[in-house]
Amino acid sequence: TQSDSKQIDSNVLNMRSYDLYITYDRYYQTPRMWIFGYNENREPLTVEETYEDISSDHVKKTVTQENHPHFSGPGMLSIHPCKHADVIKRIVEQTAQGGKNEVEVHMYLLIFLKFVQSVLPTIEYDYTQQFAMSG
Repeated sequence: TQSDSKQIDSNVLNMRSYDLYITYDRYYQTPRMWIFGYNENREPLTVEETYEDISSDHVKKTVTQENHPHFSGPGMLSIHPCKHADVIKRIVEQTAQGGKNEVEVHMYLLIFLKFVQSVLPTIEYDYTQQFAMSG
């Protein structure tokens, strides 16, 4: 019946997917993350829908809608790079305290993605290497 199908539909978890782009910000000399989301039908999310998946501490503060430097079309959400260096430095220090004396250069991208995950807590990454942070 129609009411049964509505009940079944309400139990379905609608998935969102995101395209993540990383550019280099010359002014701040750090990577910059760009986010563009889609619903389960691969239709672009509105800015407000995307903000639902962003940590409330970062919405409209460090995560804002801006024009991507290399793509035309609708604006994307961007994690503003002004604090990246400080945050990455703190994560590196916590990682070193977690048992590893020195963080190697090739680990920087994983550390950067760990930072991004704090801003986008609903996104899960498949890490191929583990590193521990002291808490």
